[in-house]
Amino acid sequence: MRFLHDQTPAHDLTYDDVFMVPGASSIASRDDVDLSTHDGTGATLPLVVANMTAVAGKRMAETVARRGGLTVIPQDIPVPVVAEVVRFVKSRSLVFDTPIVLRPEQTVAEALSLIPKRAHGAAVVLDGGKPVGIVGESDLREVDRFAQVGALMRPPSVVIDADTDPRQAFDRLDAARAGLAVAIDDDGRLVGVLTRRGALRATLYTPATDEAGRLRIAAAVGVNGEVAAKAAELLEAGVDALVIDTAHGHQDRMLEALRAVRALAPQVPVVAGNVVSEGSTRALIEAGADIVKVGVGPGAMCTTRMMTGVGRPQFSAVLECAAAARELGAHVWADGGVRHPRDVALALAAGASSVMIGSWFAGTHESPGDLLEDADGRAYKVSFGMASARAVANRTAAESSYDRARKGLYEEGISSSRMYLDPARPGVEDLIDQICAGVRSACTYAGAASLGELHERAVVGVQSAAGFHEGRPLATSW
Repeated sequence: MRFLHDQTPAHDLTYDDVFMVPGASSIASRDDVDLSTHDGTGATLPLVVANMTAVAGKRMAETVARRGGLTVIPQDIPVPVVAEVVRFVKSRSLVFDTPIVLRPEQTVAEALSLIPKRAHGAAVVLDGGKPVGIVGESDLREVDRFAQVGALMRPPSVVIDADTDPRQAFDRLDAARAGLAVAIDDDGRLVGVLTRRGALRATLYTPATDEAGRLRIAAAVGVNGEVAAKAAELLEAGVDALVIDTAHGHQDRMLEALRAVRALAPQVPVVAGNVVSEGSTRALIEAGADIVKVGVGPGAMCTTRMMTGVGRPQFSAVLECAAAARELGAHVWADGGVRHPRDVALALAAGASSVMIGSWFAGTHESPGDLLEDADGRAYKVSFGMASARAVANRTAAESSYDRARKGLYEEGISSSRMYLDPARPGVEDLIDQICAGVRSACTYAGAASLGELHERAVVGVQSAAGFHEGRPLATSW
């Protein structure tokens, strides 16, 4: 990447401060762009779901990995639970989504509380492991909450074999004017479900899979306590990347933790962070990190910069740290601060191998929280920062009341924020479609067929606030 007119700015830059200049291109279609990363994670998309409790769970991990990204399970989750999540994700289909399942005797109230956890808006009713019906939210409106779903379910319109080609599944759904196909195995047991969009996506995306052909997933560990022991348990559970995570990455505890984890000879990438400078990046890599997380304070739930004055504008931080990592044969993830597809493209142009996304994905059906509605009927989920009082309370649940109270006094993050679902893009896959469309187009403008070429060919200029505002679309006329 180079700056327009080779004029290096005298001050640090955010994503809003910069733009990319179109260049000569021989890329005929954005479908010709390869978005695979080369940082050893095996991801086929440069997207990582941040290790936030309100964002990263098993449904998120399954869905994102099926499209090629990676999800990091937070460090606050007990190892036995993480192991179960890893087992769940690695047992999922590479094509079919795992639906909400109900028994015929379960109530409408139970169904309505569970159905919003999946973007396809329906649940499959099972009897003896075999699908006998489907219920959607529209079937349950204005129905007695104690009624049983078995009395309200409708037969599946389209039932397909587990080896059905996604294109054939799409054609059958289209012909039947059905929203959902139910896939079964040779014994008639449920394998998963597929929507028309899901069938299309199965032909457009390549799942992130391990050597055994199973979906990939990562997990985080902190820098306190028995780091090596917990890391060993996570590796034993089968995680595909290990993230050593703390707010201030360039500290003695992090370097000690890195050395301890590296002594385990892990066969998966080791990620560490967070930092924002060349020197800190080098220190973590020299201590054993394969990938460094870059970002202090740019996240939507983070108050670090306002509380402490510490941090750095994210574009400049990524640019400097990525250059340092590249010299040492390592990589960086740009962690936080992305709010539009353009931001993801700019982070990749600056040299990041992947971009971590948290709050942007919190307002989706796949994030762990319950779906709520405000007074105007707008759907939202509650998100919170991982250094907030709420997160600290969860993290210190096993400590004494006194120690928990002391730690609760020091809060750096928002404890409760409403992340509204976009009615046009309520699922994480909808957001992935939007992001990938933007990044692919950015690559074609730069004449880049891969992420490596994007970094090599990108020409970036600096703009005023008015310049950024000029590029924003108008929802209504002026």
